[in-house]
Amino acid sequence: MTLIEHARAVRDNAHAPYSGFKVGAAVRAASGEIYVGCNVENASYPEGTCAEAGAVAAMVAAGETVLTEVAIIADSPEPVRPCGGCRQRLAEFGNPDLPVIMAAVNGRQITATLEELLPGAFASTSLPRG
Repeated sequence: MTLIEHARAVRDNAHAPYSGFKVGAAVRAASGEIYVGCNVENASYPEGTCAEAGAVAAMVAAGETVLTEVAIIADSPEPVRPCGGCRQRLAEFGNPDLPVIMAAVNGRQITATLEELLPGAFASTSLPRG
């Protein structure tokens, strides 16, 4: 199964009763292991969880901290891109060359690097050391 197929499969489990916009994400860690996540909406809208956040959380919960590839899919006319918060979340665990595959269920697909999606990402090197 490809990374995008993993994302497509988990998308079916998304909890999106308010928007109806189901998203699936799959990430490959440095070990080669694949972790998946789907969006989980909440009646208190800002408290929902993005698919990418769920996949990254699953990876970290398994003891891994390095991303090597990301795939995201949704039922949108054009490939879905990660939100700003998820772009920053991916930057925490991936390098600027991290490939991010973005797809729509209609088959359209594009790939960009994390640097292309989030130029000048805020990084731990930006934090004061004390």
